[in-house]
Amino acid sequence: MFGIDKRNTTMKELTKAEEQVMQVLWNINQGFVKDILDQLPEPKPAYNTVSTIVRILEKKGFVSYKAYGKTHEYFPLVARDEYRHFYLKNFLGGYFGGSFKKLVSFFAKEENMDLQELEEMLKHVKNDLNQDKDE
Repeated sequence: MFGIDKRNTTMKELTKAEEQVMQVLWNINQGFVKDILDQLPEPKPAYNTVSTIVRILEKKGFVSYKAYGKTHEYFPLVARDEYRHFYLKNFLGGYFGGSFKKLVSFFAKEENMDLQELEEMLKHVKNDLNQDKDE
């Protein structure tokens, strides 16, 4: 349903504010600036701030809109999973040399995980992978 043509567009990483607006759009599927603003946590940004962020997201190729006179209803062009994949790939590359093993090792050390906790985490990963194969 959603998608971005990777041959013609290079996806860019979102700022925290842009990602927050995208999270709302991914949750509500489509909406006006007022609808997005209603879903944002307190303290809420100004209406004009959200409007500006949405226009930036449009320029970046993340959202589009349906016009109703001067009012615009926005909807995502990039799926949440597509951005998640892009973001995690960049994150792994930038901080862990592209190695998932290094990422897991880092979190295991940071969280002082014992062997049983690591085995439990691997079990969840295996289950998720098996579910993906079944779908």
